[in-house]
Amino acid sequence: MRLTHLRLLVADFDACFRFYRDIMGFKVLWGSEGGTYADFEAGPGLTLALFDRDEMAVAAGTRAGSVGTDDPDRAVLVVKADDLAADVELLENLGALFFTGIENRPGWGIRTAHLRDPDGNLIELYEDLAG
Repeated sequence: MRLTHLRLLVADFDACFRFYRDIMGFKVLWGSEGGTYADFEAGPGLTLALFDRDEMAVAAGTRAGSVGTDDPDRAVLVVKADDLAADVELLENLGALFFTGIENRPGWGIRTAHLRDPDGNLIELYEDLAG
């Protein structure tokens, strides 16, 4: 597994998009103003992503404290799995608690599973969808 993205979950997508593009000077890899998701080149092998906070809450099922927190998530560590099913099983055997199962997300082009670290930080494991 390897960390590929730091995803910021934002309430004002357009303002944040302009900030990271125009002020911070990050190159846009995907997305645009008026959207809900964007990727920026943040350095070799690392992507800074922006995603609408409410949409991530729906995708991860974390609305209204459904996983033990009333605070909205502000960031996600995004980790590419070598083999999502095997990595989820390994982490569960080591004591990790996933609060979503593996889900295909055709609109995103990936499969995902979500868990939290002991301090409550959101982590997304993913692999590309075949085809």
